[in-house]
Amino acid sequence: MRILQLITRSDLGGAQSVVVNLANKLCEEHEVIVVAGEGDGKMWELLDLSVKREEFSFLHRALSPINDIRTLFRLVCLYWKYRPDIVHLHSSKVGILGRIAFPESKIVYTVHGFDSIRIGYRRYLPLERILQGRCKAIVGVSKYDGRNLQEEGIQRNVRVVYNGISAPCGLGHDPFTGMKGYARKVLCIARLSPPKKIDLFLEVAARLPRYAFIWIGNQYEYTQGYPSNVFFMGSLPNAGAYNEYADLFMLSSNYEGLPMTIIEAMSFGKPVVASNVGGISEIVVNGENGYTVENVPDIFAEKIEYVLENDDIYNHFSRNALERFKKDLTVDKMTVEYLKIYKAGTLH
Repeated sequence: MRILQLITRSDLGGAQSVVVNLANKLCEEHEVIVVAGEGDGKMWELLDLSVKREEFSFLHRALSPINDIRTLFRLVCLYWKYRPDIVHLHSSKVGILGRIAFPESKIVYTVHGFDSIRIGYRRYLPLERILQGRCKAIVGVSKYDGRNLQEEGIQRNVRVVYNGISAPCGLGHDPFTGMKGYARKVLCIARLSPPKKIDLFLEVAARLPRYAFIWIGNQYEYTQGYPSNVFFMGSLPNAGAYNEYADLFMLSSNYEGLPMTIIEAMSFGKPVVASNVGGISEIVVNGENGYTVENVPDIFAEKIEYVLENDDIYNHFSRNALERFKKDLTVDKMTVEYLKIYKAGTLH
């Protein structure tokens, strides 16, 4: 098959990681073209050399009539250039434009965290309802998303496919050697944006000064005050590999789909303590491989300390995290599920 994968931004994030993992796996047996718009372009660096690339400078997340019309025109031209068998849209902006530009019988649209629309940008919900018939399938990345899509009146051909990643590759060296004197290391990988609740992360760190709290993914220098046991490392390539040298993964957030960063942590057998939002509780099971909790600093701190100070618990959670990854969250599993959707029905 010839498969177009389209996403709004080209900088690294959870949805972009899905596109990269899926494209790199699909290109083993299919022709794959990846399309992306604004951003720092770090996503391009991770794509297999056999994946064709189309950079759309006019494709922006922000609403812009001129840029959106230009993008629509280029999408139509792109369709006639490649005549793809499948058009896979990732993220809401290109999900809207793509469902206007391409034939509905060829479109699969993945909603990477429906709460970002349902809660964050609710004004776009009517448009999502109108366009739900303009694709062969709408995919949520968790059962939570699938239920909420249905409850919000988006009910046509809704599917659920868990995100997946390749088996992890290590860094080959310990990047945290300069952090001396800490009993354990707690890692978070996220951009500095309001939903990620950096304030909660810092409050938890202040309650647990014996541990180093490491934040990777801050796209600018954090200049406000923070505890001395907090370390900001910036935006780094292959950030997930840093889990190998951390002891526990923490993610505080207002809403999520199925975070790739948590899956990366589980692939290294790391326990997780995260906000009980989105589909996180479907893969982080309380008392088995970590905890999902309310966004309350004391609760986060209590669970993190409990896991890190009890070796039997820690080892049990670590084994379960790795087993769950291997069972449900690999790129092979994700690709198989998407291929079923691609091949369903008649491709014109």
